[in-house]
Amino acid sequence: MSETTTYTVTGMTCGHCAASVTEEISEIEGVEGVDVVVETGAVTVTSATPLDESAVRAAVEEAGYAMA
Repeated sequence: MSETTTYTVTGMTCGHCAASVTEEISEIEGVEGVDVVVETGAVTVTSATPLDESAVRAAVEEAGYAMA
């Protein structure tokens, strides 16, 4: 069964921002899908198993943004 978790990411303003965050989070082992809503900062991640929030935070920071 898949796990779905929504995080809030600050600093995103456009599609390129969303693509950068999606790319970095997608590299985390077990991630099956990433859905980003730039307007609200919501990033919903679907994964095969629960993810370590610190890994998601590190991926978001690698993309140049921050988790609220």
